[in-house]
Amino acid sequence: MKFIDEAIIQIHAGKGGDGVASFRREKYVPRGGPDGGDGGRGGSIWAVADRNINTLIDYRYARIHRAAHGQRGQGGNCYGRGGEDVVLRVPVGTVITDRVTSELVADLKRHEQKALLAKGGSGGLGNSHFKSSTNRAPRQFTRGEPGEERELRLELKILADVGLLGMPNAGKSTFIRAVSAARPKVADYPFTTLHPQLGTVRIDHSRSFVIADIPGLVEGAAEGAGLGHQFLRHLARTRLLLHLVDIAPLDEHADPVREAKAIVRELRKFDPALQRKPRWLVINKIDLLPPEIREARWQQFVRDLGWRGKTFIISALTGEGCRELCLAVAGELERRAQRARADAEEQG
Repeated sequence: MKFIDEAIIQIHAGKGGDGVASFRREKYVPRGGPDGGDGGRGGSIWAVADRNINTLIDYRYARIHRAAHGQRGQGGNCYGRGGEDVVLRVPVGTVITDRVTSELVADLKRHEQKALLAKGGSGGLGNSHFKSSTNRAPRQFTRGEPGEERELRLELKILADVGLLGMPNAGKSTFIRAVSAARPKVADYPFTTLHPQLGTVRIDHSRSFVIADIPGLVEGAAEGAGLGHQFLRHLARTRLLLHLVDIAPLDEHADPVREAKAIVRELRKFDPALQRKPRWLVINKIDLLPPEIREARWQQFVRDLGWRGKTFIISALTGEGCRELCLAVAGELERRAQRARADAEEQG
């Protein structure tokens, strides 16, 4: 299935049914009085998060969604039937905003989480509501109210614990294949990854985490160059970023230090909060270097980059260092979860 992570839709909630002016007509009841019923409410439109859906493709082609109108009231104090609601099922992680006002309408992070997108109109009042001691035969009734109408933007932000960053051909797809059951395309040319990939890394029977691979970034991505800028939003919910660097590029003119710095600049341009996320440096493809120069090469790279954070040396192709990296990631995520629970207990 084609991966779609953004869609624009129009929604129209149902109009409420009109009230009615009616009078009781029965044998031996010459002055039965008003008995007009109310109109039914219009149908509303809801969004529900569904973990069994992983794309917004349905809303790329079905852009207009309408709920049913409420029925008109009837005599005998019979209310009109309410319009049926419309439920839009979307992937977990979908953010819904009003396209006109940019107002956040819903952020659906949990399975079966429900949000009201457009409320149906209230039904009109029948004439039985207007009777009084001085107005025993009212002919007034009210019309049903219109339902809400909106134009919405749906954006899918993948829920993952760890996000992979790097230039095209940095080895991100090879790494996610090495540590999880995900099978993204791997080739010896750039931009083999055209849409985000998710993989579950299982440490043991009780510990695992989800890792997300997005298309490689290039310099100028924040202004629209390349493909990765379209998917940077998927890293917004991650708790840790792994910055993969190709330490042995095939292009002799490539400069890994300059490319690594370019990635950081693009993160800052796209979203400063994303640039401030915890980030570890992962130096990849050490299998392409002779053993006697590996340590000197990566240490020189770290010095030139001015990096003072955590650094891991791996070969995604051979698996060297991957297990140690995954264990460190799992431990970090567990520590962060424990701190979050402790903070919640203190606040609670």
